[in-house]
Amino acid sequence: MSGQGVAPIIIKKKKKSGGDGHHGGAWKVAYADFVTAMMAFFMLMWLLNATTEKQRKGLADYFSPTIPISRVSGGGNGAFSGDSMFTEDIKPQSGTGATQINPLDAQKSRGETGVDTDAADQANQEAFRAIEEALSGRGGESMVSQELAEHIVTRVTDEGLIIELFATDGAPLFEAGRDAPTQLYRDLMRMVARVTGVVKNNVAINGHTRSRPLVVANNPVWALSSARADVTRQLLESGGMKSKRVQRVTGHADRQLAAPNPMSQRNSRVEIVLLRQ
Repeated sequence: MSGQGVAPIIIKKKKKSGGDGHHGGAWKVAYADFVTAMMAFFMLMWLLNATTEKQRKGLADYFSPTIPISRVSGGGNGAFSGDSMFTEDIKPQSGTGATQINPLDAQKSRGETGVDTDAADQANQEAFRAIEEALSGRGGESMVSQELAEHIVTRVTDEGLIIELFATDGAPLFEAGRDAPTQLYRDLMRMVARVTGVVKNNVAINGHTRSRPLVVANNPVWALSSARADVTRQLLESGGMKSKRVQRVTGHADRQLAAPNPMSQRNSRVEIVLLRQ
């Protein structure tokens, strides 16, 4: 009887929900976007303050290019300073954005030399060819006897035409150990002065000697090679060459050998260089 008036106990369990706005992850994405935007804003402010007007224009052109890229453009002023793939000759030089219309700073400073390099090189080649033919007789009668021709070698280099006069066993160009020329060398000088008189190229003279068999404290080969080169200059001028054409007279001693054997007569030689104009 005592329990008939007591109500039953009911326990309700409520499932808590919500709180996503505080503990979820959506707000983190929004916050990250906000921080990124603020970082970009402050970087922009820093760039505006730290760069020049020209640099700011370059940054603007990066995001919004103002140079047209099309088939009518010759290129040349692009990122790699290259030519357009759509043209070969004309447009890279005269098309829109080309180097002649919009030259680079380095190109502006070059200027015009006033010299036609192709024409000058062609003139040099023709002059050298004429002298080689006169020395060898390829163009007709040779101006050199067989005896003299045995002591002459010619070659064309970047510096000019080299006429090399060398001694042989039994036929030296100078007296032994001296700068006194032999009659053979005097004849060679008269011939070279006559042949080179048809051109106006300047001249350089290089003297070379062979090595001496004994090592001495004061090696005379330096003075000897210089003296023989200067004697060559005197002989050329006496043969009719204008003194103003001679630009350089140098003695190389035995430092530039023409034959493997340092004491070979072949190393006693004189080079007369007709310099390129």
